[in-house]
Amino acid sequence: MADNADDLPGKDAGGEDRADRADGGGGAAAGRAELTEAQRLVLERCIRALNEAKKDSQTLAALLLITRLCPANDLDKDTLRRIFEAVGLSLPARLLVTAYRRSDSSSLSPLDVLALGTALLAALSTDPDMATHPQLLTTVPILLGLVANGPVLDGSDPGGVAPPPPAPSSGGCLGGCAAAAAAAAVSEWTGVRLDGAMAADCYQVLVAVCAGPQGPDHLLRRGAVVTLCQAVHRDQTLSREQGLPLLAGLLSGKTRDRVWGRHCAELLGLLLRLCRDFCQASPEARLDSCAQLVQFMPPPAVAARSRQLREATVQMWGSLRPMVQSRMTAQQIGPVLVLGACLLDLYGWQPVGPPNFCCLLVNRACVEVRVGLEGPPGTEIGSQLQQTLAGCYRIMEAAFEQACCQRDAEPGEEGEAAAAAASGPSLSLQQSRQVFKVLEGGFAALMYHLQQVDASRYNDPFVFATFRCVCVWLAEETSCLKEEVTELLPFLVGYARAHLQSGDTDQQLADWMELMAVDKEQERWSGQEALRYLLPALCHLSAEDGPRRVLLALDTPALLVDFLSRSWSALRETSRTAADRNPSMEALCSALLNFTVTEPDRVRSDPSFRALEAHVSDALPSLVSKPGLLVLAVNYCTLGLMMARLKTAAAGPMEARQRRFFSVALRFLRGALDSSAAPGPVQLSASWKDSWYEVAELWRLSLQALGGCVAALPGVAALLREDGWLRHVLDLLGQCSALPDPQTQAALEEALCAAARLCAACREETREAVEKGGGALGGMSALKKTLG
Repeated sequence: MADNADDLPGKDAGGEDRADRADGGGGAAAGRAELTEAQRLVLERCIRALNEAKKDSQTLAALLLITRLCPANDLDKDTLRRIFEAVGLSLPARLLVTAYRRSDSSSLSPLDVLALGTALLAALSTDPDMATHPQLLTTVPILLGLVANGPVLDGSDPGGVAPPPPAPSSGGCLGGCAAAAAAAAVSEWTGVRLDGAMAADCYQVLVAVCAGPQGPDHLLRRGAVVTLCQAVHRDQTLSREQGLPLLAGLLSGKTRDRVWGRHCAELLGLLLRLCRDFCQASPEARLDSCAQLVQFMPPPAVAARSRQLREATVQMWGSLRPMVQSRMTAQQIGPVLVLGACLLDLYGWQPVGPPNFCCLLVNRACVEVRVGLEGPPGTEIGSQLQQTLAGCYRIMEAAFEQACCQRDAEPGEEGEAAAAAASGPSLSLQQSRQVFKVLEGGFAALMYHLQQVDASRYNDPFVFATFRCVCVWLAEETSCLKEEVTELLPFLVGYARAHLQSGDTDQQLADWMELMAVDKEQERWSGQEALRYLLPALCHLSAEDGPRRVLLALDTPALLVDFLSRSWSALRETSRTAADRNPSMEALCSALLNFTVTEPDRVRSDPSFRALEAHVSDALPSLVSKPGLLVLAVNYCTLGLMMARLKTAAAGPMEARQRRFFSVALRFLRGALDSSAAPGPVQLSASWKDSWYEVAELWRLSLQALGGCVAALPGVAALLREDGWLRHVLDLLGQCSALPDPQTQAALEEALCAAARLCAACREETREAVEKGGGALGGMSALKKTLG
């Protein structure tokens, strides 16, 4: 370096002013004092001197005069920009490198040189363009090392500094020099702390870098997560006040999962320390720490693997309990409830505490929801209150799901419901009723709020969070608040339709979905999420007369058919061979089946059902070849047969698409039963056995619909014989002693009776099989009566 810090005067030019920035480092104030004409004249001369300076000492002298003349807070943005452009980033970067080289010829100690360099960088970083300049970015590893290790003071050099661990450089000679100098210096931390002014300057620069478009990625590549965790662990200066907020910023948004994936051990260690500090803190300090702890909660998959964090969560609930039980304002209780919601997300109700506290927690969440949402129409809900309410929603959802599990789990029952019920609080009957009553009031408040929402707010993430919470309630409970639910249906359907039609253009919601990770089926917002959450409720509501009339008036079947077609296209693109179950498409079929069963006239006249019939006919051949989609295939088969039974027979032969559908459906349905165990009882096929509990009713309904198809479409009866379905069923019933259950036998008997009544050839073939006697055919009295 031709002109380095060896020429600097033996004075800390920025010491006095930097001390004033120890609280945050160099930001300009909102109000500025006006400069006098004399001050302006001197300022212009100083700026000219900066531009004409040949040595670092001349530059620093001009800067010193400017700081004495008018503090940075009094300078307007244009003047600051001129000063920054005159000084440039070369000087402060050279100062940092000089400090690490520990030049013996310098009149300043390395510590003084560092102080000068960090002070200048802090001032320069207040300009956004400077904060993203490649030359400033090369100093980031040094600054990270300082905030983690501080300056090292050893016996030989009281002005020594500890460099950061070597980090990848973004390129350039200066970055390479800095990394080499850092690697050559002593890196072992010796417990020395930065003074407040220098720490504030370092964090000022790091925060300014993080605020840039690529800032978080740049800090992550330079090891910022590990370094900041070390700073907190070593209790370095401002590590709590500024290091933790900076680290929290890196853990938010799109980088969250990536950061936890790369630095899980360090972050869990930090979180465990924060949890321990929280439990040991005073009640006032705990209240201040709640919001901070929320920012460091890991993804559920990470939490599930940490036994220590699970144990710490139990202690956390012990510390939160008196806070929830105490009297607090809405502003105070909000962060407490949000933290409680995060802990519930991680480990459920088991570590929360005794049942009476669980009831209190739910009650407080519902009270906050009612107070926050039941204001007069037009009342604005601020961002802080929205955050509190979103946390309360999660408590309500968790409480409702737990209450449903306990309600549905019978004594001695095995399975997921019983396991989920056992993992939560064991509420008495009275407590369960109280919880349901409180939740009912909370969900009523949500519905009231949604009634006030107009289309201009459809992209508001808080509206989506409220909508989603209501859907959780409606998925299990439609008997309560029937009038309110029916009145809300136009909003619910309109909201889901608007997002489905807008697609993935709602960037605000896309960012929120990615941040919250609330959707398990999609990696990103696609516009389909709103309808997907509403589907379980539509399955219930479409079966009830009053809500179904409203849904028909809203043309809901057309919306569902459109969504089913989109979902099938996506499924076909992502899964050419094997595929997992698709609950959304199964729920879609259930809702459409309700309309088909209860509204035959609408099915015959609505064009959307004709489109649905064509879709089912085209998709079923592909579905039956995918074992993982068996439940969906049964839904498609049943839906197609139920619609076909309502058709009016056309003159001439059956059309090709219809014939193909029936052929596929007949082969598919007969594959459910296995006669290989003859002459014993009929067994379920291996591919159907695991899913029989879910599909048995649909399979039987398909056979009943098949009988209706034989009556409506004469060509179906002939197809029963040509495709071998009739012979297969008769042989199976004749060889086996019994069917899996009476309902299955009744369904098969009904289909055989329909074929025998309407087709002479089918009746003759069936009579021959019955006359041979034996097997389950012998016990079918209705069939014998039909055969006469």
